[in-house]
Amino acid sequence: MATFEPGHLHIERHALNEKDVSYNLHIDYEVTQDPKEGKGMQFTMHGSIQGKDMTESFFLPKDQAYNFASNVTKIAEKYGIPKELSSIGSVHKPYDKMFEDVRVQLNMQSGDPVNPEHFE
Repeated sequence: MATFEPGHLHIERHALNEKDVSYNLHIDYEVTQDPKEGKGMQFTMHGSIQGKDMTESFFLPKDQAYNFASNVTKIAEKYGIPKELSSIGSVHKPYDKMFEDVRVQLNMQSGDPVNPEHFE
């Protein structure tokens, strides 16, 4: 199950058997200004994975904010969700709404400049 509202995505999954994984995750995000990187998006992922509480935050500069799912996937794997279950992209409709909301909040346009140092 997944629900979206601007600035917040909630993803919940209940294990179907003992080999499956349960999680209840919230991803909150807001536009912020980093002194070094400039305008970007601050993300906070919190909730529980397999009944264990977790909280982790990360900042992405404007030209990398589209890549938030990669960071979320890495965090999910770090806290015990297997790779085959860790992609939030599997919840397409809410994920697409979050992606669009990030774009709107940061006023991202096709052709916006990118910092090549972010890709090294």
